[in-house]
Amino acid sequence: MAKYIAKRIITAIPLLLAITVLCFALMSLAPYDAVDTMIKPGTSAEVEELLRAKYGYDQPVYIQYLKWLQGILQGNFGYSIVTSQSISLDLSTRLVNTMILIIPSYLTAYVLAIVLGLVAGSHKNKWQDKLIDGFASVGISTPTFWVAMLLLYLFGYKLRVLPIIGMHTVGSEDSIVDFLRHFILPYTVLVIGFAPDLIRYVRSSTITQFSEDYVMVQTAYGATRTEIMFKHVCKNVLLPVITKLGMAMPMLITGAIITETIFSWPGIGPYFTTAVGGLDYPVVMAILLLSSAMVILGNLLADILCCLTDPRIKDMG
Repeated sequence: MAKYIAKRIITAIPLLLAITVLCFALMSLAPYDAVDTMIKPGTSAEVEELLRAKYGYDQPVYIQYLKWLQGILQGNFGYSIVTSQSISLDLSTRLVNTMILIIPSYLTAYVLAIVLGLVAGSHKNKWQDKLIDGFASVGISTPTFWVAMLLLYLFGYKLRVLPIIGMHTVGSEDSIVDFLRHFILPYTVLVIGFAPDLIRYVRSSTITQFSEDYVMVQTAYGATRTEIMFKHVCKNVLLPVITKLGMAMPMLITGAIITETIFSWPGIGPYFTTAVGGLDYPVVMAILLLSSAMVILGNLLADILCCLTDPRIKDMG
């Protein structure tokens, strides 16, 4: 077990390094750099050269990359060109706020998906399946921003029962009740956004398992559908569901950009959109790097969880 996990971790290291090269290369190929955002019409060539020297843009690309990578390894993502604030400090605060919103939302959707997906898959083509699958189909086809705007209009504007922006009311930062009132709307939007795809995934896995030969054998031996469900099908559905959980890791960074922006939630979303609009490349590179790294870490986590769930997997790797 330990050898399998160590092998997966060692394999992930060069992938993470390749991601840093790719992120930096893409930003270097952009038509503008960070200094261009600070140059105004009429700025002299001497001032532009000083700015490029100050931020290291006068050096070869590989030197810029090595210095940037050295800072990343030390936990230093540099400074925002627009605000001159430490990116690491901004991310540490905003990432926590994003996780506070994302983790409960995804876990709620995950639990709902397992329950509803198992019910739908075990009642294929019956009214339970048609109802749940219909809800999932509508949810997948409905844009998240439209759901957010609809809830904002209904509960924030018409009924005026819930606040529509921010994470706290000014002066009530320590109030749990005030936080929960701000939390309800973006949380609901994310649950509605996450759940449909997960439900379809669990439903598909459940239907596949019920079509396997072992179900027919168990039925022939007199096992009830409920016994087959909880003793066999649930265990076999667990592996692909765990893989889906691991692949959700990138959502901790970029899973709620639209929702956070609409509700002005002080997380990664508004920070990223502002950076893109202001050509704040150091911030954009930092967020892209974190999001890409989460994909690798998510795969690693899924491999480890699957190995712990089914020890036979380590013999296949």
